[in-house]
Amino acid sequence: MVHYRTAAVEGHNIFYREAGNPQHPTLLLLHGFPTSSHMFRQLIPLLEDRFHVVAPDLPGFGFTSSPKQFKYTFDNLANVIEAFTETIGLKRYAIYVFDYGAPTGFRLAMAHPERVTAIISQNGNAYEEGLSTGWNPIQKYWQEPNVANRAALRAFLTPESTKWQYVHGVPDESLVGPESYTLDSALLARPGNDEIQLDLFLNYASNVALYPKFHQYFAAHQPPFLAVWGKNDPFFLPPGADAYRRDLPNAEIHFYDTGHFALETHVAEIATAIRAFLGREVAATAAGTAAG
Repeated sequence: MVHYRTAAVEGHNIFYREAGNPQHPTLLLLHGFPTSSHMFRQLIPLLEDRFHVVAPDLPGFGFTSSPKQFKYTFDNLANVIEAFTETIGLKRYAIYVFDYGAPTGFRLAMAHPERVTAIISQNGNAYEEGLSTGWNPIQKYWQEPNVANRAALRAFLTPESTKWQYVHGVPDESLVGPESYTLDSALLARPGNDEIQLDLFLNYASNVALYPKFHQYFAAHQPPFLAVWGKNDPFFLPPGADAYRRDLPNAEIHFYDTGHFALETHVAEIATAIRAFLGREVAATAAGTAAG
């Protein structure tokens, strides 16, 4: 059973989905743009028998509400999600990161490496070779943050663009439920949300600037790592997944013939990979504890 809850966190009302036994290993699911925890609606039921699964809506997304004075930066998103984990009592957890969830989750891991037991990246990038030319208009805004370049990015916020992100690179578009992009579009259209998203587009440059520190964290701590990647993603390319092996030589990497939102078409395959991966990590941890 999936529970739909809210948590009061530093003036935010964080909406989240929770399922599974809290005594089981926890998996924190972190979504990206332009979606919410709704993207995990099919994955959670496939994991809840063995794992405690928690999926919050980031500030600015889904059904989470935030103070008017909140400044939308990725540092601040990570700070709020860190406080959220503490508020609901998560001590140690694996993270599943997608799109914006990657720089958010990697900040959590760098701040508290002892809390993060493993990382699963589904099209969650941390290497420059993973950035496609689809980022060019956003990178232009980073370089020249003027009114014209900001206005040009509004094209990313239209219902047509949101649907395109779901169906691009998907061999059979009939596998993508229309409720996915329809809900995202409706929530993006809330008054003032467009400015929030444009602020985050600008601040995404801070994530690229942090890539070397992410790499240092990977190399120093060697977290168990699984990549489950839609190989036809128009924004995050397969070389971005392969690049993780530079710092994490034991990384496990799987590619699927789909696009950015791989869970829409390959949720069963991805769930199987997660169960096997996390199952091995749980067994290894138990063995290490017994030996100690």
